[in-house]
Amino acid sequence: MLYNAYELQRTMLSGAAAWASITSELLTNPSLPIGHFRFAPIMASALEVFAHATAPRGKPAFGIEAVAVGAKVHRVTESIVLHKPFGNLLRFSHEGLPDNAPRLLIVAPMSGHYATLLRGTLSRMLEHAVVYITDWSDAKMVPTEVGRFDLDDYIDYVIEFLEFIGPGAHALAVCQPSVPTLAATAIMAGQKNSCRPASLTMMGGPIDTRESPTTVNDVAMQRPISWFEHTVVATVPLTYPGAGRKVYPGFLQLAGFMSMNLGAHLMSHYAMFKHLVRGDEDSADSTKAFYDEYRSVCDMTGEFYLQTVETVFQRHALPKGEFVHRGSVVDLGAITDTAILAIEGERDDISGLGQTKAALKHTTSLPPERKKYFMAPNVGHYGIFNGRKWREEIAPVVENWIAQHQAKARLKAVA
Repeated sequence: MLYNAYELQRTMLSGAAAWASITSELLTNPSLPIGHFRFAPIMASALEVFAHATAPRGKPAFGIEAVAVGAKVHRVTESIVLHKPFGNLLRFSHEGLPDNAPRLLIVAPMSGHYATLLRGTLSRMLEHAVVYITDWSDAKMVPTEVGRFDLDDYIDYVIEFLEFIGPGAHALAVCQPSVPTLAATAIMAGQKNSCRPASLTMMGGPIDTRESPTTVNDVAMQRPISWFEHTVVATVPLTYPGAGRKVYPGFLQLAGFMSMNLGAHLMSHYAMFKHLVRGDEDSADSTKAFYDEYRSVCDMTGEFYLQTVETVFQRHALPKGEFVHRGSVVDLGAITDTAILAIEGERDDISGLGQTKAALKHTTSLPPERKKYFMAPNVGHYGIFNGRKWREEIAPVVENWIAQHQAKARLKAVA
C-alpha cells in the first residue's frame, strides 16, 4: 500500500506541477496585461518553485560531452562496455589521454540516487584517466524473473567489473560502496587474482560506523532489522517491469536525506524564489540543477538494503572480521599490495570522522607506505566528491596517489 499511495500522490502532484508551470509562464508573458501588475512576478516565482519541486523526474544523463585539460578541450566518448541486469559498466575516455593513462573504476553508491550523482567526480578524474563507472539499475525496472540482488551479488559485480577492465586498474569507492569494494579487494587478494586493484581510494565510507556515529548510524542501531523489513521495504506496483519485487523505494531514501537538513533545503528554495523575483535566472538555475539531480531517485532491492543495514551498520561485520561472502569469511589481512587511500570530510554528517580511516587499521598486512589518510577541512559529505574543493583540493590527492602506484604497478609487471 505504501508504494501505491506514493504513486497516487505523485500522479496528483504531477498534474499540479504542470498547471503551476503553465500559470507561471502566463504571469510573466509581456504580451498579456496581467504580466504588468506588480504581484505577477511574485506569484509567477512562487509557482515556478512549486512546479520545480513537485515535477516528476526520471534517470538523468551524464551529459559529459567534453573535458578541458589545461588549455585544450577534448571530446568525451561514453559507451556501455558490459551489460548486467542490475547495472551496466560504462566507459568514458577522450582523445587527449595517453596510451598508458590509468584505468579507474568508480564504484557508485546504490543508495537511492543514480550514478549520475557522481558526475562531478567522474568528469574531474576523466581529465587524466580512462574512467569506468558502475551504472546501477533502478530495481523497480528489473523484472523479478532476473532474480535477487544482495550484498554478495554487489561484491561479485565489482569483481567482475575489475576483471573486465584488467590488471593494473585502480578503484575509487564513494560512500556506501566502500565496504563491498574493500571486501572485493580482500577476496581478490586472497585468491591472488591478477585483476585486484593497484590502488583503492575510499571517500566518506562506513567501514566502521562505531567511529563517530552519525544520525544515520544511530537510526540503524535503534531498531531491529525486522522493523526495517516491515516498515520501509515495499512491493513494486504493477505499473513497473519489476512488479512484485521487494524494494527500498528511492522516495523514502530521499525523504530521509531531506529531513536530515530540512531547514537548509527550505532556505535553498526560498533563495531560489528570491532569485526568480529579482530576475536572477543564473542563480536560480544553479539551485534547480542541484535539485534536479538530488531528487532523481531510484529503488534498491530489499534484500540488498536489509543485508547492508544488518551487516554494515548493526553488526559491524567487516571491521570485526565477521563479514561473510558466499559462505567464506572475508580476511582484510589478505590485502598486501593494493595501496589504500582513505578520504574523509571534516564536516561529514553521514559518515563520521574515523569511519573510513578505520580501513587503514584493519588492513594489517599492508605496508605503511601503501596507506594514506586525507581529511578535507571544512568539507561535508557531498563536498568530498563534488564541487570546488573536490576539484581543487581532493582530486589532486587522488590523482597523485594513483600516479604513484601506477608506476609501481608497471614496474611490478615488468619484473
